[in-house]
Amino acid sequence: MAGPAIELEVGDRTVRLSNPDRVYFPARGETKLDLARYYLAVSDGIVRALRDRPCMLHRFPTGVTGEKVHQKRLPRGAPDWVETVRVHFPRWNRTADELCVQHPADVVWAVQMSTVEFHPWNSRRDHVEQPDEWRIDLDPMPEASYDDVRRVAHVVHEILDELGATGFPKTSGGSGMHVYVRIPPEHGFADVRRSAHAFAREVGRRCELVDLTWWRKDRDPASVFVDYNQNARDHTIRSAYSVRGVPEAVVSTPIRWDEIDDADPRDFTIATVPARFAELGDLHTGIDEAVFPLAPLLEWADRDAHEGAEEPPDPPDLD
Repeated sequence: MAGPAIELEVGDRTVRLSNPDRVYFPARGETKLDLARYYLAVSDGIVRALRDRPCMLHRFPTGVTGEKVHQKRLPRGAPDWVETVRVHFPRWNRTADELCVQHPADVVWAVQMSTVEFHPWNSRRDHVEQPDEWRIDLDPMPEASYDDVRRVAHVVHEILDELGATGFPKTSGGSGMHVYVRIPPEHGFADVRRSAHAFAREVGRRCELVDLTWWRKDRDPASVFVDYNQNARDHTIRSAYSVRGVPEAVVSTPIRWDEIDDADPRDFTIATVPARFAELGDLHTGIDEAVFPLAPLLEWADRDAHEGAEEPPDPPDLD
C-alpha cells in the first residue's frame, strides 16, 4: 500500500503528493516521499541547474524497476504556477511545451508526476537556439575503469586552465563524469558542438585513453569517449543533483577538482547528498558568472579543418 496523499509546503506553494509511501528505489527502500524530500534538501542546487531551461522528464510511474517514460511535453494537470517553454522540432514541424523550472515547488510537482530524472537543455528559454552551457561528457567504454575517467578528467582540467576557462565537474550518476562551462549565448548549436569537438581532439592529443571514433562499435573498448555530441540540439543529460533511475538512487553530484581522485560516484545517493549539500552548499554556485568565450575553440576547429581533420556527421535527430 502506498498510503494516503499528503501535502508538502514548498516555500509559498503547496504540492499534493499522492502515494507517498510507494517504494521507488528498492535497494534501500526509499519512497516517493523520500525522493521529494531529497529534492527539497538540495532545492537551491537543482533549481540553479534547471532554471529557465527546457527540461525533459524521465518518469517512473511505479518506481525505477517499472516502466520508464521519456516526457518532453508537460504532463497534464499542472498547477497554474508551473511555467513552460515552447520548443520547435523542425524535422517533424511540431512543438512541445516543456517544463521550465523557476521554483522548488516545480521540481516537487514533477516528483508528484513520478519524475525521477531531470534532463535540461544547454540553452535557456530566452535564447533556446543559442546555448549558454558547453558540456564535456566523459563516457567510458565497457572495459574502461573509473580511474581511466579520472585520468582524462585531469587532462580536461589542465586544458581548461590553459584556456582560462572555469569548468564545474560533477559525477554523471553512472560510470562517467561531466564538466560544465558557461559560455555567452552568441552561437548556435552547430558552432558549440564544433567547438566541443575541437576541445575533445586536444584532449585526445594529450591522453592515449581517449578514442573519438564516430561509431561506438568501432572504438577501443578500454577507451574514454569525450562526447561532444551532448552539445547538439535537443541532446540532454542528467542535471546536477538529478537522481538516476536505478535501485540505488544514485545522484549526479557536483564535486571539486581536488576530489576527483578519491570521490566514488556510488557514494552519492539521495541518502548521502543532503548532508553533503548542507555542509558544502552548491559547488556549482558561481557558474553563471564564469563565462568563457568560444572564440579560442572555434580557432582550434578552423586550424584542425585546415590541417585536414574531418567533421563528423550530424548526430541522430532526437525528435
